[in-house]
Amino acid sequence: MERLEQLVRSMYWTVPTATFFAAIALMLVAMTVWQLVSPTVERKGFLPMPTTRGDRLFIGLLGAAWIHLAWIAATPEDMPLWGGSIMALVWFLVVMRFG
Repeated sequence: MERLEQLVRSMYWTVPTATFFAAIALMLVAMTVWQLVSPTVERKGFLPMPTTRGDRLFIGLLGAAWIHLAWIAATPEDMPLWGGSIMALVWFLVVMRFG
């Protein structure tokens, strides 16, 4: 337990960082509740394999991370990250709905 406390203290916690981790935690809790209330069924969307809601959540989050990294690499330093965040949100919603 002491090691976990040391790890948490060593992180640079800002409001955006804490918000990000809280949002991921809330998503996982919501997906768990949704799974318990209405079990998922694999379906085939535009992704090249049948997926469940959890698969699409993971793929959406992973794609959003890559979109942010590409945005940071492809834009000037003074350009805000909002454009990449909007693209990542659209990607995430499309994957969750149609993936």
